[in-house]
This record gives sequence, structure tokens and C-alpha cells, in this order.
Amino acid sequence: MKILISNDDGYQAPGIVALHDALKTIADVEVVAPEHNNSAKSNALTLHSPLYVHEAANGFRYVNGTPADCVHIALTGLLGYKPDLVVAGINNGANMGDDTIYSGTVGAAMEGYLFGIPAIAFSQVDKGWGEIEAAAHKAREFVQQLEAGKHFGGVPWLLNVNIPNMPVDALKPMRVCRLGRRHAAERVIEQQSPRGDTMYWIGSAGAVFDEAEGTDFHATSHGHLSMTPLKVDLTDHERVVYWGQALQQSGKEAA
Repeated sequence: MKILISNDDGYQAPGIVALHDALKTIADVEVVAPEHNNSAKSNALTLHSPLYVHEAANGFRYVNGTPADCVHIALTGLLGYKPDLVVAGINNGANMGDDTIYSGTVGAAMEGYLFGIPAIAFSQVDKGWGEIEAAAHKAREFVQQLEAGKHFGGVPWLLNVNIPNMPVDALKPMRVCRLGRRHAAERVIEQQSPRGDTMYWIGSAGAVFDEAEGTDFHATSHGHLSMTPLKVDLTDHERVVYWGQALQQSGKEAA
């Protein structure tokens, strides 16, 4: 099995190092990751400035771009082959509920999925890298489980996995969940620069709004790993007919 690894915390982050060390024992792995932290870059691609690829002493390759840039470059020429799996992470903090829309970790995995390759985004629930080796162990275990179940080679899929910061023995079995929801983000933070200009910092993420049983928030708060299958189709299929009828009716009324 050949695995491409990327992340959004940067190629030197403890999460990607732990993930690489865990997966290299079961597969041929290559790392192509951002040079610097690119959290919340989602699926952004760099189109108006050049991208450069460098190699670190440990063999990791890093790019002066976004997580999606890294995977895109790797799959369109850098690797020279199509990997069996794209894995992103392990992220420093949760990517649950609304977070997945903004997540650079999920964006990296999604880029692989868009190229027809199965992909997984791994994140730890709490920041700080606590119990990162346990998280990496569980990531390797999950990939092995998928390989044993012969889930590679068919229709591509995209999975979002969150792992509580707990020792391996304390972690409870994985649950398949839907995404929860958050309240709107906190108010923007205003500050004055040394030159007297007003600076703005994006506020903190909103508090959890929907953490009902069956959500990723509920599962991880009870010590379970959460896994949510994601899709890219943003079409509101339930409202297609409604809007077709609404526009038809408004057109008649305008006439």
C-alpha cells in the first residue's frame, strides 16, 4: 500500500511526525506538507504566486502553500504515481461539526478524494498534542482495518476521524456519526497597531449547539473515536423542486 500524508499544521508538527512513524510500519509513505501552519485554509489553492518544494533532513517534502496545494502538486506530478490512500493530520485540535468546512486538514484529504483516491482526515479533539502516540496508534489501526476489509481500489470515499486525547487503553470503540453544529463564531477582536491602524482578529469558534447522541461531539465527549463519511456535493437536493416551483411562480406573477 502506498500512502500520501499531508496536514495543515506544517511539516514539523508533532502530529504529522507521529502519523508518519505509525503508518510507515504498514505501508510505503511519503509526506508532502505545508512549510508553515495553514489552519482554516479549507480547500484553497494558490493560483497567483509560484510554489516551491523543498526536502527536509528527514525526507519530508514541504511546500510554501496550502494543504490542498500540497496534495494537488503531489498528485499531478511530484509523486509520479497514484497512491492508494491520502491521509491528512493528525491535526492539533478537533475538526467536528461546522469546523470541517474551514479545516485545512479536511481540505487536504478532500483534494485527494477529488482526484478519485480514498482519503482520511485525522484530528485530535484537544489542542496541545497530548497522547499523540495513542492517536497515531489508532490511526494506523483504522487504516489496517480498512485494508483488511478491502475498502481500497473501488469507489473513492472521504472520512473525517476525531480522536480524544486519551491513552490507547482508555479510548472507546469508533462510532460512525453525523456532524454536529456550533453556534455562530464569537465577535471579531479589534486592536490598534503600533501605527494606529485598526487590526481585526477572527473570534473564537462558537460554542457547541448540536451535540445530540449520534453526533461527533457526543461520541468524542464520551471517549469514543468519531468517524463521519463526508461528501463534496453541496446541492440542497431537498430544495431543488421547491426553488424550481418558486421561480416558475414568481415568473408568472411578474408577467
